[in-house]
Amino acid sequence: MRKILMLCAVLFAALAVTSCKKEAEAVTIEFWTHEDANRQKLEDRYIEEFIASHPNVTVNVTRQAAEKLIELVQTAFAAGSGPTMFNLSVNDEYPYIVSGRVAPMNYKAAGYNNAQDVIAAYAPKMLESVTYNGEVYGLPLELTNWCIFINKKVFRDAGLDPEKDYPKTWEDMVTVSEKIVKRNGDIITRRGYDFRYKYYLENCVPMVEQLGGQLVSDDGKEAIVGKDAWIQFLTFMQEWGPNGKNLGSPTYTPARSAFNKDNNDIGMCSTGLYQQARIRIDNQAFYDSGEWMVVPYPTFKNAVKDVAACYYGHYYMVNADAPKGAQEAAWQLIAYMLSHGEEYLKEVNLIQPTTALLNSQTYKDMPYSEVFAGDFERGHIVYYSAGSTQIQSALGTAIQNVMLQGVAPEDAYNTLKKTVQEILEQY
Repeated sequence: MRKILMLCAVLFAALAVTSCKKEAEAVTIEFWTHEDANRQKLEDRYIEEFIASHPNVTVNVTRQAAEKLIELVQTAFAAGSGPTMFNLSVNDEYPYIVSGRVAPMNYKAAGYNNAQDVIAAYAPKMLESVTYNGEVYGLPLELTNWCIFINKKVFRDAGLDPEKDYPKTWEDMVTVSEKIVKRNGDIITRRGYDFRYKYYLENCVPMVEQLGGQLVSDDGKEAIVGKDAWIQFLTFMQEWGPNGKNLGSPTYTPARSAFNKDNNDIGMCSTGLYQQARIRIDNQAFYDSGEWMVVPYPTFKNAVKDVAACYYGHYYMVNADAPKGAQEAAWQLIAYMLSHGEEYLKEVNLIQPTTALLNSQTYKDMPYSEVFAGDFERGHIVYYSAGSTQIQSALGTAIQNVMLQGVAPEDAYNTLKKTVQEILEQY
């Protein structure tokens, strides 16, 4: 009996040592994300709090400009050395899901029972773009749609009433911008509005859809559908650019970046609810002045469909090749950061589209939240597929060719259709 007790004690001690060793096993999370000085303050605090309760975990954060991050993640995965966890816009992330480069959620680590439990916690359709073969692959850091921000002072300086004269159609956008624009020779010194160049899927594809065209047919087999719609859109962009009415161009400082400075050099820009926090941080006086407002995304006068700018999400995802312990810790960290949805909304104006947050008074009290909510209803998720990054690039080439290179819209359309069709067939 005594020998049995001693043997049990030895086994218990061995199990205890093994358990402690497992608990103390060092885990490193390489976390890559896009730059946002306002969001960074929250994330740094959340990470510190998480590490305090998980002392065996080290979190190394790499922050890059959004466009640069897309390239870095792509290069890293190609070399087999991607980060443990990262976030990109869903149209750039989706190829990693279908190629098996990212892991499905560790539901238990993130505090859920299963995929259905996760989906039920979010507003309808918010996780469709990251659900594949019944598994959820990502959780949204933010869900964003773009409306039109207006500097009221610039309008009044051009003799316009911002409350009455703001553009309801794209034709109005041209007319208003012609009244606001200032130039030094051919160089624009004040723009009325300019596009979010490089984000063509979000900002420009809906313009084509308003005219009856499609990026891809409903059955997914035909690319660049509706020749007349596409040529009308490309003609509009050509007339907008420096070889047309000279109202804007990809060569200028992005309109969204210039807006906060309130330097009388931009009247309008397309951007999301998060811009409010950036105005407040960058230029408190402008934010407090009330000299800015938000209005819905315009439509063409001859639109056959009412479509707002596409909404998109930046989703946290986890590398399928990361060690299992690191994957588990990454989902725990993601869940901890996303448990602060109302603070993200208050401090950074980022929407994490849980049912609870979208029904909260905090969301309803946000300035112009009703405008964004209305455009959510008019919009749809940005196009995503295994080839979406390549398609975005092809759109950019077509638009810049007509705007900067003088390519005829019909020629640009023909090349674009051929290129995107090949991308569709490749995947």
